[in-house]
Amino acid sequence: MKVIIDTNALMIPVQFNVDIFEELKRLGYDTYLVPTAVINELDILIKNLKGGDRTAAKVARAMADRCEIIQADGHADDVILDLAISHAASVLTNDIGLRKRLKKRDVPAICLRQKNRLEIIS
Repeated sequence: MKVIIDTNALMIPVQFNVDIFEELKRLGYDTYLVPTAVINELDILIKNLKGGDRTAAKVARAMADRCEIIQADGHADDVILDLAISHAASVLTNDIGLRKRLKKRDVPAICLRQKNRLEIIS
């Protein structure tokens, strides 16, 4: 199964010490997609943040290289929603606004629960 990974989700390993790839495997996902819009957001965060948040963004950027990069630029949330529909993919995100948009379009969302595991929500 396919999953699109959002910017904030790629930062989970540093912020919450959760291995998102192991958790996604546990949930049955084996194809990880990251749009270039997310890569662009991470590059901006790396330039603008300081301290632990900057470290999380750098690690997230390196983790994105473990995924299939999809050429799709624009506002990241819009790109993610469109790609999820066109690729019949779920979305890993902690963004409440994006999760609401996904729910309206019946796209499965995955989020961090209890700060230690990922869970599929619909």
